[in-house]
Amino acid sequence: MLPFTRVRVIGPSMEPSVRNGDWWLVRRTAAVGPGDVILLVHPTRPHAHIVKRIERREGAGWWVLGDNAGASEDSRQFGVVPPGNVIGRLVLRYSPLRRGDG
Repeated sequence: MLPFTRVRVIGPSMEPSVRNGDWWLVRRTAAVGPGDVILLVHPTRPHAHIVKRIERREGAGWWVLGDNAGASEDSRQFGVVPPGNVIGRLVLRYSPLRRGDG
């Protein structure tokens, strides 16, 4: 498995720090902690990937929140996220090249 993947963020749940439409490089890693913005598998909809900030360790999992509380589905609705649901940590925002760009 490659150590990096990419994600395009859809929705306002992490604004203003991560904006709707942003592209991010994600480092696949188990080394995450409070304050990190992560890509994870939604705990009740395994086909969906979501971006959230780790608030704290809780029991054997992570309590995650969206930065935009009014527009976020997060641990307040679905509870603690198991560590196995974490795909990786967002490390770099980038703009993809458009067709015809160098």
